Amino acid sequence: MMKETYIKDILKEDLVGKEVSIKGWVYRMRDMKDKVFFVIRDPTGIIQAVVKKDNVNENIWNDALKFQIEGSLELKGILKKDERAPTGYEIEVKDIKVYDYGQPFPLKGDEEIDTIQKYRHLWIRTKWFVDILKVKHSLLKNLREWYINDGWYEVQPPILVGNAAENTTELFEVKYFDQKAYLSQSAQLYLEALIFSLGKVYSLTPSFRAEFSRTKRHLHEYWHFEIEAAWYHLEDLIKAVEESLKYSIEKTIEERKSEFEDLKSITGRDIKELKDFVEKPWKILKYEDGIKKLKDLGINIRYGDDLGSDEERILTQQFDVPIFLTYYPREVKAFYMYENGDGTVKNFDLLAPEGYGEIIGGSEREWRYNILDQKIKEWKLDSLKIEVGNEEIDAYEWYKDLRRYGSVPHSGMGLGLERFTRWICKMDHIRDTLAFPRLRGGWLYP
Repeated sequence: MMKETYIKDILKEDLVGKEVSIKGWVYRMRDMKDKVFFVIRDPTGIIQAVVKKDNVNENIWNDALKFQIEGSLELKGILKKDERAPTGYEIEVKDIKVYDYGQPFPLKGDEEIDTIQKYRHLWIRTKWFVDILKVKHSLLKNLREWYINDGWYEVQPPILVGNAAENTTELFEVKYFDQKAYLSQSAQLYLEALIFSLGKVYSLTPSFRAEFSRTKRHLHEYWHFEIEAAWYHLEDLIKAVEESLKYSIEKTIEERKSEFEDLKSITGRDIKELKDFVEKPWKILKYEDGIKKLKDLGINIRYGDDLGSDEERILTQQFDVPIFLTYYPREVKAFYMYENGDGTVKNFDLLAPEGYGEIIGGSEREWRYNILDQKIKEWKLDSLKIEVGNEEIDAYEWYKDLRRYGSVPHSGMGLGLERFTRWICKMDHIRDTLAFPRLRGGWLYP
C-alpha cells in the first residue's frame, strides 16, 4: 500500500530543491497570464504552488487554467523556499494529475446563515472550521487520556431508553417495535449501574434534548462526556473534573498551536488566556453566595431561582477562572442528587469564564434507598411504567434496585463537548463547534 504524502510532511528545509508530490484541493487560485498560483489544502495544512507556462507542456498549462475552487488534483514539482508564500514554501509544478476540475463553488465566504446551512456539507471545508474540529479532537482525546491513565473504564450505554434521566417533557419519542421509547438525554443512570462492577466509568454518547431553548449555547443533539465513580463524594468529583479539564486544555494548547494561532484572528482566543485557566486554581462558590453576588450587581433574582444564561454570563464575568457553583436548592435540581438535610443538594454546575456559563453539571448521587424512593414518589416518577416482556413495571424499579443491593456513595458528571469546545475556542455560537448541528427551525438538513 502506497504511503500518502501530506503537506505537513514536505514543509521541511531538507526537502528544498527536491521533487515532492501532494494530493489535495484548490483552496485559492490566481491566473497571472503566464503563471497560475494555487494554494492547495489537505487535512494537514496548505502550501502555495505555481504553474509557469514556460516550464510545463501545453496540456498541463491548459489543465491548470480549468480548475475551480475546491477542484481536486495531485501535484508534482520542486520544493522551494519563498517567504512571500503562506507557509514559507512553494512548489514549482512540473506535472498535474486531475481528479476533478470542480464547478463554480456556491460559497464565497460572506453568506447568510441560512445559505451556509443549505451548503453545510461544503461549508465544513472552511479553514477556520477545520481548526475548530482539530482542537475539538484534541480536547476529547486528551480528556479520555486523563481518565484512562487514572484507571477509569470506557463503557457503551444505550441511546434508546425507556425512561428519562431528568425531565420527561424534554424527550424525543420514537417507536421501538410496538413499544414507546425515547432518545437518551443522558447515560448517567446506566453508568451508575456499571460502577458496581467496574468502579469508575466514563462514556461518550450523543444526547438529545427536546427543549424549546434557542440560544447560542443550546443544541438538540450534542456529544456528552459523562463519568460516574463508586465511593466518590462531591469533593472527589470536583477534584477529578478540574484536573482532567486542565490536563486536556494544557495538552491541546501544545498540540494545536498553529490552529490556535489561526483562530486568534477569527475569534480573539489567545492561548495565554487558556494557560491562565490551567495555572490558576478554579473557584468554588456556593449557590447562595452566587445569588447574593448577583443581587449586589443589581440582578433581579432570589434564592430558589435557577440561573439562566444571562445570570451565568454575568456571574462568570466577575471571575477570571471557571466557577464550581455548588449546593443548589433541592427544588431546582434533579431527583437523583444527594440531599444534605438543609434544603440543598450536593451538586455543582461548572461555569466557564468570559460569559460562557455552564459546561458541566455534576453531583453526588442519592444512594440511600428510602430517600431515593421518597423522591421518586415526590417527583411523581412512580407513575411512569414500562413493559418488560408481558409485565408492566415501574420505570425506575431497576434504578431503585441499585440501592437495594449493595448501595454505596457515588458521584458523576456530564460535560457537553460542544460547550467545552465553544469556550476553549472563544466561539460566538455553538452551532460552529460541530459539523451538522441540530437546532430548532428546520435545521435538519443535510
